[in-house]
Amino acid sequence: MEIENISQMLQNSRTFAKNDAIIIEPRYTLSDLYPITRLSQKMDSVLNVSSAPAVTKAKTDDTSYTVEYVTQDDAEAVLEMLKTFFFKDEPLNTFLNLGECKELEEYSVKCIKDGCSFKAVAKNGEIIGVFLNALMHRPAADVVPEASAESCQHPKFKKILQLMDYIEGDFNVFDLYPGTNTILDGKILSVNTNYRGLGIAGRLTERTLDYMREHKIPVMHVLCSSHYSARVMEKLGFHEVYRLNYCDYKVNNEAVLRPEPPHVAARILVKEITDVVKTKL
Repeated sequence: MEIENISQMLQNSRTFAKNDAIIIEPRYTLSDLYPITRLSQKMDSVLNVSSAPAVTKAKTDDTSYTVEYVTQDDAEAVLEMLKTFFFKDEPLNTFLNLGECKELEEYSVKCIKDGCSFKAVAKNGEIIGVFLNALMHRPAADVVPEASAESCQHPKFKKILQLMDYIEGDFNVFDLYPGTNTILDGKILSVNTNYRGLGIAGRLTERTLDYMREHKIPVMHVLCSSHYSARVMEKLGFHEVYRLNYCDYKVNNEAVLRPEPPHVAARILVKEITDVVKTKL
């Protein structure tokens, strides 16, 4: 399927991006947008917006780090990092005052088993950044997706899962890519706020894109509940293919998720790895 045809498909479908979507053309690489240090500084300042007391930025000469695969053995350390730097600032969690939620913790790390998540590790062994990813496989035509919310016992987190179930039923990213059977799903990108400006977010993203090239995965998909995370993805060359305004998502004719502006919509953004796409055509 020709990539040029995708734009026309987006215009013809009612569930795809609305007129106010921000589409970045052409689909830039990280190095095209910014030098990697500048990009990472911009990303790191957006990814972890917190009301917590200011922290002292680590000195560069004390913070050499490596980027490695996340393994099941890392699950506990990854969770501790997410609880400190990510969960408390996610806008739906904040709106619902979610608090401690074991279901959210399990949901966040279950993708580790797919073997496509990455961590930044300081020389002292501390995990200072993660990009958690999963593999999405094209569902069989006769398979009805299982609703994630049905088995959730946490009433507040269940509302978030119900939203995700609704989006999954309303939009199937594989419809955009009929020749693709596997898509990489970017779940969580987070950096320890003590280590901003060191290129961590950019390097984690580059490693994820390299993984896609190595495994011939042509498309990356992200569902952004936060305005800030969506803006970061756009700076990385992702473009919007679906938007659901929170005010339009209703249960029993009532809007149930109303996070503070600028977080007004759940958005799906994608990025095509051009050289992989051309190989598959």
